[in-house]
This record gives sequence, structure tokens and C-alpha cells, in this order.
Amino acid sequence: MLEKAFPKLGDWEAGDKLPTFKQLESFASRTHTPIGYFFLQEPPDEPLPVPDFRTIRDEAVGRPSPDLLESIYQSEQRQDWYRNYLAVNEVNPPAFLGSASLQASPGKVASQMREHLGFDLEQRATFPTWTDALRGLIEAAERVGVLVVVTGIVGSNTHRKLDPQEFRGFALADTLAPLVFVNGADTKAAQIFTLAHELAHLWAGQSAVSTPELDAPAVNPSERWCNEVAAEFLVPLESLPDHLSGPTMAGDLDRLARRYKVSTLVVLRRLFDRGLIAGDWGTYRAHYREELARVLARAERREDEGGGNFYYTQPYRVSRRFAQAVISQTLEGGTLYRDAYRLLGIRRHETFVKFGEHLGVT
Repeated sequence: MLEKAFPKLGDWEAGDKLPTFKQLESFASRTHTPIGYFFLQEPPDEPLPVPDFRTIRDEAVGRPSPDLLESIYQSEQRQDWYRNYLAVNEVNPPAFLGSASLQASPGKVASQMREHLGFDLEQRATFPTWTDALRGLIEAAERVGVLVVVTGIVGSNTHRKLDPQEFRGFALADTLAPLVFVNGADTKAAQIFTLAHELAHLWAGQSAVSTPELDAPAVNPSERWCNEVAAEFLVPLESLPDHLSGPTMAGDLDRLARRYKVSTLVVLRRLFDRGLIAGDWGTYRAHYREELARVLARAERREDEGGGNFYYTQPYRVSRRFAQAVISQTLEGGTLYRDAYRLLGIRRHETFVKFGEHLGVT
């Protein structure tokens, strides 16, 4: 890709030729790299500003990409603004933050989360599908004071897509303005588990960057605990049947997914945890790969729900709760319009006005 845009890249790397300053500026822009970095002897080490719990198949993930770093920095900027906004308005901090410890029973914490969020099985039964339940969980988390961001791109740049293989989400704990970021480039099937996992981090009062997985055991104790809490939060083991009754496993998975309003992949993991799937971890992994292929095949056939509508997607990309606060504060004169545009990823005043109308802020 870069070789096509910069035909002399190989010569530059070999030292046979040097780029012009204009070419260097273009290369820096394309790779999202500060131009000054190219004049250093070695690339600077840019550690993540929050604890890094990412692993892929039990192996640590390497240097964070500019996309991940910028997503965290932008989230921290928005969190800083929202914290000040809440402090000025004397809003009480959310009571749940840091209310659990890693030594607490995952089942007990999951129960507390379901009660606090109003996301028990009875409530979930009101949602037509598990994708609706995902939106319901996002709204529930925002009602209790969590800023929830779900996006698959960096800021508003649709050409910079996030890589789910690098990270699936992160949590930024804060006494007033906790924030959860879910990688929207990941499958919908994975997003609800990631959201529950990151909420568990907040319950433990932790900030973290994660790659929660259903088909690999977590090495880090904190990640393992959050995985257990998330799984129990979504599908309590004691609520599962004593045996499978369908003619095929796919039939059981679909039936239980409709009941719990989660993806079949979450159900599959819980059936394995419950001992309802015979075999060892390798057998489970084989079932998981088979089901994942089925989920992805169905996702490809399903039309994206409103993905191209800016006013539908932007509240998720920046957090509906955050957007409403910024627009309201700007209309009241407490925030400059230029700052509001930057915080919301908006360039035109007309878009700002329509966005406010869409969110019910006038």
C-alpha cells in the first residue's frame, strides 16, 4: 500500500536516495507519524497511558499503533471536559466505581451489575434481538454515569479503521466521568461481551486496554476475573438448563441466544463452562471456530443497520450522554463553538444544529 503511494520507499529505506521535505511531510501524514520522529536515531517508545492487558492467544501484543494511541488520547480529552462539566454542575460521583475487588466472587459482582444497570433477564426479554439488547446495555450504562463510545474508526476519519486484533476495548476509570470504549470494527457478536468486560473493570475501579476473548483463557488475573464477571453478567450459569434439548447444537445455541439476548458465541462458552459440552478445551475451540464461521456468514448477509447515517452513528462514536452535555453547554455559552466542534468531531455549524435536534437538545 505504501509502496504504491511512495514508489521510492525502498530506496529511502536502503539509504540510496533521500526524500524531499514535501515527500517526508506526505509520508508522515499517510502513516500518522509526527514528522520529527523521522529525524531521531530510534523511534521513541510511546507506552499506553493506561494499563495494557492485551494478549492474543496468550502472547503479549506489541507496540501500540497510532490509531490506538489517538483513540485513547481523544477519549481522555473528552473525559477531562466531561469531568469539569460535572464538577461545575455539582453532580455526585457514580457509586459503583471501585465497589468490587478482584477477590470478590464474579457471580456476586455480576449480580450487582445486573441490578444496578437494570439489565436482568426479565428486562432483556423486552428487546426483539440481541443487537437491540446491545444498544440497551449501552443506554443502561450511560444512565448510571458511564460514557460509552462504540466506534470502529479514529475520530471521524472513516479511512482510519481500528483493528480488533490489536484491541477490543478499553476502560478509563474516573471518580466522576468513567468511560468505556468498544471497538466498533469488531463483530457485533463480540461487542456486547467486550462492553460487559470493560464495565467489570470499572466496577473494580480499573483502567485497562483489553482484548477479551471467549476462545482463549486469559493469562492476566484481572482479565480473567473480568471475563468471568462479564460471562456471568450476560448468562448466569445457574439459569442454564440441565441438558441440551435441541436436535443440533446450532438449534440450542440459537434458542438460548434468543432467550438471553446475547450472541451464540457467548452462549457456547457458557454451555462449556456449565459442562453441557462434552470434551476438553480443544473440543470447545473446534466448536467455537465452527460457530464463529456461522456467525460471520450470517453477518455478511445482514444489511448494516443505519451505518451510513451520521446522526445515527455519531451518538455512539462520541457517547450520547457526552454529546448532549457538550451541545447543551455550548448553547448556554459555557463552551466555545470551535471547542464543541472539535470534541464532537463536527466541522459545520449546520451539522452541529441538526445533531442537537436529533439528540433532543435545542
